[in-house]
Amino acid sequence: MTNATVNIEDLRALIAGVLEVEPEEVTDEAHFTDELDIDSLLMLEISTRVETAFGVPENTVVVSGARTLAELHAFVVSKLIGEIGETSSPVIRPRPVIDPAVRLFLFHHAGGSHLLYRGWVEHFPKDWELCLLEVPGRGHLQALPLIDDCDRLVDYVHTAIAPRLDRPFGFFGHSLGALVAYQLTRRLHDEGDPLPTWLGVSAFGAPQAEANAAGRPHRMSDEELRGWLRSVGGSQPQLLDNDDVWHQFAPVFRSDFKLLDTWAPPRDPEPLPFRSPHSGAAGTSCSARTGCSPGKRSPRTSADSRGTRATTST
Repeated sequence: MTNATVNIEDLRALIAGVLEVEPEEVTDEAHFTDELDIDSLLMLEISTRVETAFGVPENTVVVSGARTLAELHAFVVSKLIGEIGETSSPVIRPRPVIDPAVRLFLFHHAGGSHLLYRGWVEHFPKDWELCLLEVPGRGHLQALPLIDDCDRLVDYVHTAIAPRLDRPFGFFGHSLGALVAYQLTRRLHDEGDPLPTWLGVSAFGAPQAEANAAGRPHRMSDEELRGWLRSVGGSQPQLLDNDDVWHQFAPVFRSDFKLLDTWAPPRDPEPLPFRSPHSGAAGTSCSARTGCSPGKRSPRTSADSRGTRATTST
């Protein structure tokens, strides 16, 4: 079944079949873990069946973060119809606007995808167009090679969004996305191109010069990396506890963390000449006098796939 009009009753029956219960027991808002006792193995089985039945990319359901039938239904629909016409583009527009007043570009976290911002569009004015950025090597760009160098990733994103910078726009990035949004803003500034009217960053601090190899996640062993991700929080247990799922996504984490661990901030950068507000949280330094630049290293932040909460680990 690959019909984009996915019926929630089909999903309900599928989950009920895996759990060997009656469909009416799988209510729209019943929590998978707390109320339906769905553990990581059952979630993997549900994921596999959903992917087979609806043509969703392999292993995306199990790490989607869906906690209820209603959330799972919204996710499957978004995967099947949310990206029609843009299957090879890193720019996902959940609600395309013909002549938007503003475009807001959203950059996701390390180890994540554009799904970090699922559901955000309903909180913005109707004449705003949200553009969710997807980094190569995940989601519908899974066939593309991963990019583990910040300059090359900025090149890729810049090329992709350049045609859409024809009106007021803003950038918001979380974790890895904060670095990409900041560096892309610097790129636009250095090349004399229009700047975002607003730059928002969260959960990112400048790298420590004294960090040794043991403290760099991309150089950790598999068990060390999984343990570290558990300690900082934000990663789905199904991803860390299931070997098959982990081995598929481990290269994504390592690539993203290599990009973060090897990025060198510019020396004495010229302040960005923002005329409008800009915002930072958890490890950035932004002021009206100096502009926005990376500040002193904050504690490492989690690759939080549940939202843009800036959680830290000491």
